[in-house]
Amino acid sequence: MKNTFLLSIISAAILFSCSPSKNTTEKGNTTSANEKTEVDSATKAIENMPTYNSNPSVHTVAFYNVENLFDTEDDPDTFDEAFTPTGKQKWTIERYQEKIKKIAKVISMIGDEDGAEIIGVCEVENEKVLKDLINDPQLKKYGYNYVHYDSPDERGIDVALLYKEPVFEVSSSKNYEAKLADNDKTRDVLLVSGKLEGEEIHFIVNHWSSRGGGEEKSRPKRMVSALVARQIVDDLEAKDPNAKILLMGDFNDEPFNESLTKGLQAVDSPDLKDKQLFNVLASLEKEGKGTYNYRGDWNMLDQMIINKGFFVANNDAKGWRYLDGNIYDKEFLKEASGKYKGNPFRMYVGTKFLGGYSDHFPIYVHLERQ
Repeated sequence: MKNTFLLSIISAAILFSCSPSKNTTEKGNTTSANEKTEVDSATKAIENMPTYNSNPSVHTVAFYNVENLFDTEDDPDTFDEAFTPTGKQKWTIERYQEKIKKIAKVISMIGDEDGAEIIGVCEVENEKVLKDLINDPQLKKYGYNYVHYDSPDERGIDVALLYKEPVFEVSSSKNYEAKLADNDKTRDVLLVSGKLEGEEIHFIVNHWSSRGGGEEKSRPKRMVSALVARQIVDDLEAKDPNAKILLMGDFNDEPFNESLTKGLQAVDSPDLKDKQLFNVLASLEKEGKGTYNYRGDWNMLDQMIINKGFFVANNDAKGWRYLDGNIYDKEFLKEASGKYKGNPFRMYVGTKFLGGYSDHFPIYVHLERQ
C-alpha cells in the first residue's frame, strides 16, 4: 500500500521517461543513454524508499517456522554439521543466500503488500542469519530489527522476534528456560514487550519440543513449555489486568491437545472466561486445514493465541484490537504438482535439495486500532 507521495514520484518518473528526448535519432524519439540512466536511477530510488503501511490503523503480526535457517559455518558447540558445505545437506553459500531471499520475500508479503509489522520466527541458528535476513533488500527498506537469545537447543536453533522499528519500540525482553527432565534441552520461551504505535503489547514466541519418539512419549516436554508460557501470561496480567498479550509459535501440538487446552487454557471461542485465552486458528483446524502436512494429514501446529485484552468488551479504552487471522498459504509457497501437490514447498526433502521455502506455512493476525 503505497502512499500518494510515492505514486506522484512514480508518475513523474513515467512522464519523464515518455518525454521526447533532445538527443533523438533520425528513426524517432529514442531515449538517450543519459536519460535512461536517470530514469533507471529514479526507479531504483523509488524501490529502495521506506514504504510503510498506508493504513496505520491495521497492522499484521505473523509467525513463521522458517525450517533450518542455518549459516554455513560449523558451530563446535551444537549439532549443525549437516548444514555446512561439506555436510550431508551440502549447505553452500549459494543455497544459504537463496534461502535468505526466499524467507525475506515471504515476510515482505504476509498479511498485506507491506508485509508483517511484527513477526516471530523459529529454527533460526543465530544472530548472523537474522542480520542477513533483515538486510536483504526486500526487508531492509522497512527498517526491521530483532530480539534474539541463544537457547540451549542441541541443534542450535532458536526463536526470535522481528519488528519494524518505525512502528514498534521494544521496552524489555527476556528468555525463559523450559527445564525438561533427564537434562534434555529445548528452545526457550521468548517474551518481548514494547509499544506498538504508542500502546504497550506483549509478544510471547514459542517453539515447543517436537514429537520425536512419538506424540505420547514427547507430550510431557510440551506441557513444560506450556506451563512456562502460562506463567508469563499470569505474571503480566497480575501486574496489569488489561494487558494485551499475544502468544505465537510452532507448538508441535494442535489446538485440541492438552498442552494448549489445559496448559495454556486456550479455547476456540473469543467468549473468554476467567484465565482463558483465545486460539485464533482453532476454527481452521476444525475445517481440516493446517500449517504442516504429515503423511497426507494437515496439522495445525502453528498458532496465534491472544488474551482478553484484545477484545473491546473487556477494555473500553481505545487501542489495538483483534480483527482477524489466517494461514498465509499462497500458491508460490506450495508444491505445484505431483504426489505432494498443495503441501508446503520446502527447501529439502531428506538430503534432496528442492529449493523451496519451508515445511510450514506462515500464520498471521491483523490488529486494528480503534
